[in-house]
Amino acid sequence: MRNEYLNKVEDNTSVCTWSEKTQLEKGNSVTEVYTSELWVFTRINSTQNAFQELRNIWAQWDDKAKQLFYQNYGDLPYLLDVKVDRHLFRAMVQFWNLVYSCFTFGDVDLVPTLEEYTTLLRCPRIQGHKAYVRPASLPTFMKKLVMITGMSEQWAVARVRQKSDNKCIPWAVLRDLISKHPDVKKRLDVLALSIYSMVIFPKALGHIDEAVADLFDRLGKQNTPVPAILAETIRSLSAYRRAGEGRFIGCAQLLLVWFHSHFWKLDKILCRVFFEGYSPLKEVVDMPRRDDISEERWIDIFQNLREEDVMNLGSCWIYTITGSKAISSEAVHIGYTGFSSE
Repeated sequence: MRNEYLNKVEDNTSVCTWSEKTQLEKGNSVTEVYTSELWVFTRINSTQNAFQELRNIWAQWDDKAKQLFYQNYGDLPYLLDVKVDRHLFRAMVQFWNLVYSCFTFGDVDLVPTLEEYTTLLRCPRIQGHKAYVRPASLPTFMKKLVMITGMSEQWAVARVRQKSDNKCIPWAVLRDLISKHPDVKKRLDVLALSIYSMVIFPKALGHIDEAVADLFDRLGKQNTPVPAILAETIRSLSAYRRAGEGRFIGCAQLLLVWFHSHFWKLDKILCRVFFEGYSPLKEVVDMPRRDDISEERWIDIFQNLREEDVMNLGSCWIYTITGSKAISSEAVHIGYTGFSSE
């Protein structure tokens, strides 16, 4: 059955040429001599780290510690509760447009923006004009671990491992450190570093990578991580769409939350972004949705998506009253609990 499905998708040339064909017909920047680089079907690997230990640690913290974490690092913990729908994710990748670096779903072009990701993550202490840039001269991985964890250099040297081309430290080491560290602030920092390494940039499964530790170290100087998060997402999508396969090492959870946020049905909700304590990421995470939609069905949905099916959230993330009016597309409705797939 699986082979029959793959053969059907691979034979469906509209999946891989949809956007390019449309662009050629409209006479924009894609020239007549343009040659498609898209594979017929991209076999994307969305393998994730296991988050249960991170969830357990977060659940054991009291409200005071959690509020302090939110103040320092935003709404990162909500990402731990985002389930990656592999059928949806694999279907989305087929519609990644290499020419324009966006998703082309039917008549709709969509791409995550800095404003949307910034609003979803709600990192209050970052400064938007101070984007992360890798410095020319860097402290060693050992010294960065010492600064972040507050432990000795001997402790760091004994625990750092070489994994592929990069230095890493096993997640289990930081897990034990979070529960035993006497400094509350350091416990917050180590948990945040773990989320960045295990969820947002899962480059080395089960490990904290040196590059992630470098970015995290710069966050302490109020640099915004959002451009780096968005850049890795776009880089991964483009690289694996071009190669036809690969493991996605961007934040699949955040990408799927962003996607679902464009299809909310909002009843009697007025400008909730201005409410104190309002969290868009929490709202999307709490919204029930079905996860039994097949990959084949999602592809059919994306091919037939229309502009009126998409909620344009805008850079300010301001919501207006929609009353009882529902999103028109039945195809989009089936992604959410309570809507019929018939």
